[in-house]
Amino acid sequence: MAQFTQSSKLHNVLYDIRGPILEAAQQMEAEGHRILKLNIGNPAPFGFEAPDAILVDMIRHLPHAQGYSDSRGIFSARTAVSQYYQTRGIQNIHVDDIYLGNGVSELITMSLMALLEPGDEILIPSPDYPLWTASVSLAGGRAVHYTCDEELDWEPDLADLEDKITPRTKGIVVINPNNPTGALYSDATLRRISELAEKHGLIVFADEIYEKILYDGATHRNMASFTGEDVLCLTFSGLSKAYRVCGYRAGWMAISGPKKAAADYIEGITLLANMRLCANVPAQHAIQTALGGYQSINDLILPGGRLLEQRNKAYEMLNAIPGVSTRQAKGALYLFPRLDPEVYPIRDDEKFVLDLLREQKILVSHGRAFNWHAPDHFRMVTLPAVADIEEAIGRMGEFLSRYKGN
Repeated sequence: MAQFTQSSKLHNVLYDIRGPILEAAQQMEAEGHRILKLNIGNPAPFGFEAPDAILVDMIRHLPHAQGYSDSRGIFSARTAVSQYYQTRGIQNIHVDDIYLGNGVSELITMSLMALLEPGDEILIPSPDYPLWTASVSLAGGRAVHYTCDEELDWEPDLADLEDKITPRTKGIVVINPNNPTGALYSDATLRRISELAEKHGLIVFADEIYEKILYDGATHRNMASFTGEDVLCLTFSGLSKAYRVCGYRAGWMAISGPKKAAADYIEGITLLANMRLCANVPAQHAIQTALGGYQSINDLILPGGRLLEQRNKAYEMLNAIPGVSTRQAKGALYLFPRLDPEVYPIRDDEKFVLDLLREQKILVSHGRAFNWHAPDHFRMVTLPAVADIEEAIGRMGEFLSRYKGN
């Protein structure tokens, strides 16, 4: 019988947060075990519901959402995105610079497929959101990871970033607020990255899906406000996180900067947008309502809000476990704790996560799934209710009190 194998294009494509560890958890669930899933930032299973106005608007537009839309997206939604960035002080993003997608994930892949030749390099933070690294590989490029410094609250090491720029480098990925660390980058860092991109003729890919999930009065500055007219900047955001509608797959990409110089590249993006015909049309109708209406996310991130209280409890309890430390998240939905190698001599962090899963029925993600270089970190989401966080981290502490590494 003929054997069929996967394409060699997938050999360097990894997405371990939905890999063998999740498969082990699913097998355990099939056997009747209840698994507390702290591995993926999916708000809905933890009781975070979409704003009613979004649901109502989608339902009202369903009769008119049965056919294809413009490949870039419906005009009203793209207008809303453009106007949103104008309120953020970014005046050079217009309606025709907006592309709507089936979540940010699709648009990331499209933007890289349209750009990269074999061997071209993209600078990506370490730790990263692994879709970026996987998408670069799938597009035939090479992901080069610049280090983020835990001692500096996970700010990018700018000297390391600059050292890794080569003649093959095409762009720099900036994930801010950051997944998996929860870091929020300073204006000085963003300005310096913009200067490096201008100096070396690079594109900036700004992943800002968590821009509305901020804590302790923090403010977010869009990367495009630093790159201006001098640097081509592709900004990615959407409704999945702040509006709790991951399943709707409603994301966008906004192009700013010297667009005339990038006309051929943008034509390539348009070609790929045409090939997939259009994004999910019903979900596109939610965008205008979401951006223009009451921002219910504020009720969750201010004092007394669930997201803030859960983040605080997780931070407090993790740091109370001997040999565990974590930087406080300034944004997003995650913490990225460190396991002191002197206390826990872990050589294989994937095995550590599997051991935790099998013994305590708690699912987290191992640090090397995020292209971190050492087996001494893991990522957990802070979406469960405070009582569930207390139970989960209490069980982690119990597990770690006996764990001797591997």
